[in-house]
Amino acid sequence: MSLLRHPELLAPRALSVLRIISAFLLIQHGSAKLLGFPHVAYFDNLQIVSLLGLAGILELVGGVLLLVGLFTRPTAFVLSGLTAFAYFIGHATKGHVLAPSLNQGEAAVLFSFVFLYIAAAGAGPWSIDARRTRVPTQAPLPVSA
Repeated sequence: MSLLRHPELLAPRALSVLRIISAFLLIQHGSAKLLGFPHVAYFDNLQIVSLLGLAGILELVGGVLLLVGLFTRPTAFVLSGLTAFAYFIGHATKGHVLAPSLNQGEAAVLFSFVFLYIAAAGAGPWSIDARRTRVPTQAPLPVSA
C-alpha cells in the first residue's frame, strides 16, 4: 500500500515529523541559552532569572516534551505564546512589524504558528501521547451483576 495513494495515512505521520523537527530546532535555542551549546556570544553570562533565562527554560523543557510527544497540546500552546512574545518583544521592536524578514523574526513567527497548529492537531501517531490514549483492541469483558 503506497502512502502517496492514501494521504489519510501520510498526514498523521507528517504531523509527527513536523513536531519532532520543530522540537529539535527549538531545543537548540534553549540549549544555547542555558547550556552554551551551540555557542551564541549574545547568551554569555545569561542570568537564569531573566526574560531570556525563562525563555531558555521553556524552550529546553518544552522542546524535550514536544520531541517525545508528551503533554503535546498544552506544551505546544505555551510555546506558541512564547514564540509570539519573542517576536513582538525581540524582533518587532526593531521596526517592520509586518515584515519579519526585515527584523530577523521569521523563525519566531513560523515557530509560533507551527506550535499553534500542533496544539490544535495533537502530537501525531509517533508520540507518547498517542501510546497513552490508544483504545484497547479487545472489547472489555462483561461485568456480571
